[in-house]
Amino acid sequence: MTATPFPVGEIVAARRPHRKDAARNYDALIAAAREAFAEHGSDASLEDIARRAGVGIGTLYRNFPTRRDLFESVYADEVNALCQAAQEVADLEPWEALTAWLDRFAGYMVTKRAVREALNDESEIFQTCRDSMYAAGGPLLERAQKAGAARPDMDFTDLLRMVAGITATAFDDDAQRDRVLAIALDGVRIAR
Repeated sequence: MTATPFPVGEIVAARRPHRKDAARNYDALIAAAREAFAEHGSDASLEDIARRAGVGIGTLYRNFPTRRDLFESVYADEVNALCQAAQEVADLEPWEALTAWLDRFAGYMVTKRAVREALNDESEIFQTCRDSMYAAGGPLLERAQKAGAARPDMDFTDLLRMVAGITATAFDDDAQRDRVLAIALDGVRIAR
């Protein structure tokens, strides 16, 4: 599968600084924010995020003048990674490609919940991210359906809602979450 440019990729590229040192700080802030949001939700401390990234609070504000800017950038970065993951698994067998991508999607849902609290579903960035994610992941389901590996009576929205519902539940650990997701995906897979 050839690399397809998704609109969210353009957003991520436009926000990321070009100077190497500034880009390094930006990337460290995104990673630290993703971690902090996963742990503490949308109320994560900006000072803690800067500290985790190894930069000063001024560097955080220079890159992200508002908390919303930080939320949007983390969200766009996560969706961009999902789009790239869809391209990376596209050459696998249809069912393997779909489940590998869904595993990545399940991990993304942890950060998404925290960030989405702060974003309006009507925002332009939210819509662009959603469209990019559907354009990247939807073909994986279609391919699995055409190969006779996935139920034909569901659409991509059904599948994402199922996985989102599962990941919204509290689990003892990631292994338990993975088992529950595998059980649910058994209901999507057509046995051969």
